[in-house]
Amino acid sequence: MTGGAGYIGGQTVLSLLDCGYDVCVLDDLSTGMRHEFHDQTHFYEGRVHDQALVKDIIASHSIRSVLHFAGSIKVDESVSNPLKYYENNTEGSRALVEACVAGGVADFIFSSTAAVYGTAPNRPVSEDDETIPLNPYGWSKLFTERLLEDVAATGALKYGIFRYFNVAGADPAMRHGQYLEQPVHLIGRSIDALLGIAPPLTIFGQDLPTPDGTGVRDYIHVADVADAHVSLLEYLQLGGTSQRLNLGYGTGYSVLEVINALIEVTKRDVPFGYGEARAGEAPSVIADTTRLPALLDWRPKHDNLREILQTAFDWQVEQATKKRS
Repeated sequence: MTGGAGYIGGQTVLSLLDCGYDVCVLDDLSTGMRHEFHDQTHFYEGRVHDQALVKDIIASHSIRSVLHFAGSIKVDESVSNPLKYYENNTEGSRALVEACVAGGVADFIFSSTAAVYGTAPNRPVSEDDETIPLNPYGWSKLFTERLLEDVAATGALKYGIFRYFNVAGADPAMRHGQYLEQPVHLIGRSIDALLGIAPPLTIFGQDLPTPDGTGVRDYIHVADVADAHVSLLEYLQLGGTSQRLNLGYGTGYSVLEVINALIEVTKRDVPFGYGEARAGEAPSVIADTTRLPALLDWRPKHDNLREILQTAFDWQVEQATKKRS
């Protein structure tokens, strides 16, 4: 697994360990952190670009399946620094896939994004909808999707692609969560503003073509995301064909709805103001999730916005308390 010390990758490590898998982790620790549960894995510090290291790991552990989480994820940064995203995400993935093919890896699961859809239609988007990203982040992921499709067409490997919608929350048992000093996504930024450890939240856009003028997104709990990866891995290992799947709940919430729900959960105010809509972001993106449960042995266990917010809040409060002690 690459990126196994990050937010989603780390949660997936836990799900794999819980299911009895033998896990190898490759992470350069540029944004992730090594934790106690990583001691139950074979942990390597390094980059996916390092083909010699990747080939050695594959050979040493007879690896047949790879889950690829490593990459840069900030939409606004991708707009200001596109070369970083094509180097980290696209070129890094190309080098990794090449090493995997050379090492005889059979199954490759890739973390993509709903950002590939660009200006999404005014309905849930399906895996067959047009993909024209609005930012380099989305393009860097879409190029990797195409790379995998082309390599799979040669018979070299099978792929599973998950297009993530907005992943949030923390491990229900509080074993893992986000460790960012300055969260970039709405829920993390809102909680930091609520706790007074960050300035008031800025809502980017208040007259977007949505019901209340603020951006609408499909939020999915990180634990359900991790479990979906285990199900996709099992599907491929049992002979399933290459797949491209949305990973969300199919329900959209606006920025204001998320803020109001967070206020209800915590009984505390979230200070905020409005700013200009950001370039490269669609007003509304919601998943059509028809294909996912029809294909995989997976059903969401945490499909509840308030549970997502509660676990995220509890985690960030716990981390803030540890820093003060």
